[in-house]
Amino acid sequence: MRQKVNLKGYFERIGFAGSIAPTLATLESLHALHPAAIAFENLNPLLGLPVNIDLASLQTKLLTERRGGYCYEHNLLLKAVLEELEFTVRGLAARVLWNNPDNVAGPAHHMLLAVDIGGSSYIADVGFGGLTLTAPLKLKTDAEQTTPHETFRLTGGDPVWQLESKIADSWRPVYAFETSEATPGDYEASNAFLSTDPASQFRGELRVALSPAGQRLALRNNRFTTYAGDSEPAVRLLGSVAEMREVLSSNFGIQLPASELLDPKLAEILAAAGIEPPPPEPTPEAVEG
Repeated sequence: MRQKVNLKGYFERIGFAGSIAPTLATLESLHALHPAAIAFENLNPLLGLPVNIDLASLQTKLLTERRGGYCYEHNLLLKAVLEELEFTVRGLAARVLWNNPDNVAGPAHHMLLAVDIGGSSYIADVGFGGLTLTAPLKLKTDAEQTTPHETFRLTGGDPVWQLESKIADSWRPVYAFETSEATPGDYEASNAFLSTDPASQFRGELRVALSPAGQRLALRNNRFTTYAGDSEPAVRLLGSVAEMREVLSSNFGIQLPASELLDPKLAEILAAAGIEPPPPEPTPEAVEG
């Protein structure tokens, strides 16, 4: 039996109140609101907690618990919502090239969506972290396509497409993908690697991102960066567990896991950055003694 999609909870979570007709305008609105409200974050893998990608678990974590997640969590939830709204949508797989342009033959560990509307195909992706799309892109080659944030283009074509982002005056590869549909088994296997394998980037570093209107927020370990338009990024190095918790909660809107799980890992991240915890507060006996 098909699991029920909590459309009301999803719309409340992202602040959507528009038309639900399966049109490009609806997709554009959902695509802008989702990454502005639900953070990309890898707290579960970092803390050794499972990442479950069945719909019930996704809705509990991202909607009820007001957490975030990584690509499979974001895009599988969006896929379920779009299907409930009677869009024609299929899940794809991509090989990440961002900051690793030579890894063309690497594993396809990223998920995105293809959505067919009015005889045209679009790609949608609300789960690529600090450079996630904030608008769907029409599946056509070599055309600059603007979004509320960066400008993108698609190059290549069947069988292999490449997404590129315009950074300053140069084009940089983001990921390569094919338009053949990926299977749930493909996603389960890749998700198991990303969430449990010691070689996964999500097991060793804290990575958090949010894309509100006009900004990109990114946290990598204790380095908190705010990008706004063409201005220079504002960088802030977080120096305490309390400061990291505050940024995660207030800036990224994450309802945090239990402190006994999270705080030791945050302290470990700070120690790796050379920041030692403050000395404990003196007890009354020590002060009086």
